[in-house]
Amino acid sequence: MIANTPKPPYYAVIFTTQRTTIDEGYAEMAQQMLELAQQQPGFLGEESARDGLGITVSYWESLEAIKNWKNNAKHLQAQKLGKEKWYKKYKLRVAVVERDAEF
Repeated sequence: MIANTPKPPYYAVIFTTQRTTIDEGYAEMAQQMLELAQQQPGFLGEESARDGLGITVSYWESLEAIKNWKNNAKHLQAQKLGKEKWYKKYKLRVAVVERDAEF
């Protein structure tokens, strides 16, 4: 589903991943993190795709909202498990969305 975001500017956190072969607990944690992110002040939406390479983009109203999400205790636990079990490699990018268009 395409996220319904407000008029720019807002922020995008782009999380690109390569998974390990370990699946145990991954889907459940991913769902918990989505539900938790949706409850965070400043969360605007999320889009995700995986076909070998995983890309999740979450949208936020401010850098402060992103920082608060990054430091959320449950999210920190998920980050630790991701590094230990689920991800071979990842890259995180934060960008300002200055323009968007839709059809």
